[in-house]
Amino acid sequence: MMIPLTSSLLLIIAIIFLFGLTPERITEDLLKVVSPIQTLRDRVRIAQGRKKSRKIGSELTHIRNAMTITGKGNQFIIVCALSVTLMIFGGAFALIIGNVFLVPVLSASLCLIPFLYAKSTIAHYEKHIEQEMETALSIITTSYIRSDNIVSAVRENIGYIKPPMTSVFKAFLGDATAVSSDIKHALAKLKNKIDNPIYHEWCDALMQCQDDRTLKNTLLPIVGKLTDVRIVNNELKTMIYEPRKEYFTMIAMLISNIPLLYLLNQSWYHTLMTTTPGQFVLALSGAVVLVTVLLFAKYTKPIEYRR
Repeated sequence: MMIPLTSSLLLIIAIIFLFGLTPERITEDLLKVVSPIQTLRDRVRIAQGRKKSRKIGSELTHIRNAMTITGKGNQFIIVCALSVTLMIFGGAFALIIGNVFLVPVLSASLCLIPFLYAKSTIAHYEKHIEQEMETALSIITTSYIRSDNIVSAVRENIGYIKPPMTSVFKAFLGDATAVSSDIKHALAKLKNKIDNPIYHEWCDALMQCQDDRTLKNTLLPIVGKLTDVRIVNNELKTMIYEPRKEYFTMIAMLISNIPLLYLLNQSWYHTLMTTTPGQFVLALSGAVVLVTVLLFAKYTKPIEYRR
């Protein structure tokens, strides 16, 4: 088996050099395929709700934007190139073992691995941001209610705010003190720093407080929403721990049956790997695992607040 695998890898490398494929070009071509340029008519129809944007294209755009915000924008190119390489390798491996039914399953499974890893990294970073955001907004709100001055409230608590929220509020202090005295404009720029609905609601309430200071009592309930979301997600994580463990145990048992058949019964193993019905059952099992993994990730993701 090593000779066909080596030949496939050398063929892939030859194709890359022949067509001058670079990670940047692969990424651009991939985005053009899954998310073509929308016309003005398409954008209007999407805004009116008469047409839905492509799920894959919007998901790739979200991953790219999130990686850019986290300072890993260059790694998105590597993720796309690695995904295409693994997709080709998965299809080649399925052809080498003689299972045509397994080609789309292995290609799709290996193709998704880099993006799933990128999404898990982004989710961990966003969770860290929400934790630090809850602390930062709480202490700043308390100081603002006492002093009625958002600039002094941020300045006196900037030493207690941890990254990545530190850079966000330092930029606000610079805008409000050195660039312009328009506090509402500085708050509008502060709002665009982080993509979070509760954070946006807090910034909008602060801008309204600049015109009517009696509205400052609405800030603490808004900050309390971050605490509520965190508590609900912790309870959800505890609830799905046992189902998650059982699910991955069943997947491990399903995959381990293949080498077990090889060790326990050679005839059953050859029936599974060489006959058409066996190959179809193997591909069907792989497709079921792939679909259920995607559905499991969809329905067990953390809860997000929506206005």
